Amino acid sequence: MPRTRPGRHPWAVARRDAPALCRASAPPVRPARVSPSRVLRALGPGVVAGASDNDPTSVATLVVIGSTVGYGLNWLIVLVLPMLVAVQIISARVGLLTRCSLEQAIRGRFGKPWALVAMLFVLAVNVITIAADLEGGAAALGLLVGLEWRWFVLPFALVVAALLLFGSYDEVQHVLRYVLVIFVAYVAAALLARPDWGEVARSTLVPRFEWSPDYVRGALALLGTTLTSYVYFWETIEEREERRPPQDLPLVEVDAAVGMVVTVAVFWFIAVSTAATLGAAHQPVTTADEAARALAPVAGPYAGLIFAVGLLASAVLAVPVLAGTTAYVLADAFGWKSGLSEPVQPATLPFYGVVVGSLALGAALTYAGVAPIALLFFAGIVGGLGTPLLLVLLLLLGQDRAVMGEQRVPGWLAAIGWFTCVLVSLAGLLYLAQQVLVGG
Repeated sequence: MPRTRPGRHPWAVARRDAPALCRASAPPVRPARVSPSRVLRALGPGVVAGASDNDPTSVATLVVIGSTVGYGLNWLIVLVLPMLVAVQIISARVGLLTRCSLEQAIRGRFGKPWALVAMLFVLAVNVITIAADLEGGAAALGLLVGLEWRWFVLPFALVVAALLLFGSYDEVQHVLRYVLVIFVAYVAAALLARPDWGEVARSTLVPRFEWSPDYVRGALALLGTTLTSYVYFWETIEEREERRPPQDLPLVEVDAAVGMVVTVAVFWFIAVSTAATLGAAHQPVTTADEAARALAPVAGPYAGLIFAVGLLASAVLAVPVLAGTTAYVLADAFGWKSGLSEPVQPATLPFYGVVVGSLALGAALTYAGVAPIALLFFAGIVGGLGTPLLLVLLLLLGQDRAVMGEQRVPGWLAAIGWFTCVLVSLAGLLYLAQQVLVGG
């Protein structure tokens, strides 16, 4: 039985083959000044990482919520904001100050077994989510051109693979940053839906609880789909790749926070647009594809088309992040050479092989005849079980003096993170118990 080294966390097992411990750099002598101009120039990695949370899986969840409980969970969407911001800021601090991805930091601090556990959870959730998001992007293309969505799954996957294989990290980041502009489509869809803004304001500011199955299921699904692991894994990867100086920490934290503010705003507009149309008409749906089609007769043809454009943007942003995160996590777990800025060569073949393999496996799942709602449900279950453990590892790293030195996560930020972890754990357990005992 291996013994724990003195001064190390009890989960960190002493091993001769353990990788080097990720350590934070020295505290910056003069932190960067947070001015509007500097913030605008710094925006990018955090915004892209946060906005990737608005993938078709999240869109579908919000559509179902809006169509079943109307505006009833608008307040919870707002409540999720500080939790998401806290998790992203902690991830950004770990990635920037240690120059390590979260998978590398877990491997260095807690050993290879914990790194493999984290890898397996991320891999399981990501592949299923890639399949669901490829299907969502293909459905959006099918709506826009009037063809069956199955024709677009493979071309969409091939375009994403080409972007990741032949574009550098900077080029991939540049493309994804501009995709964010298309998310204004969800704002337009909400305005075209002509909601009762007084009711929208009340439901957003005043919590309202119901014990109906739709309400409880919707609340748990919302927490599960927004607090997903690939988003904060990608945040640490981006900060490692960007290699910004430690004195930029205040700017990095603002970047991470802005990304989540944008994401939650988009969540809110999606919920408002579907509640004002499908919810008002008592027309439940199970996929974002059905939502875009159903919006047309209620709010006009442009609302459905605009919603489809937003759905396509969600897939274009999320699928490269999912495939890239999957490849980085496996490469960091096994010590492979990795990096989207690295050319395709023998040393990087395992890394790029995972990129292509994850997209191919996701595409195969969509053609296997699995219903979209089944994919989303299974992804939510796996994510609900895996996310709390990964959050615990992230929080332990962020508060570990051996890793972060004097730049450990502040107590108030860690408290929000631990509250989030407890809430997601309860949500996952309740969701699983509801499916097992009540049968959904």
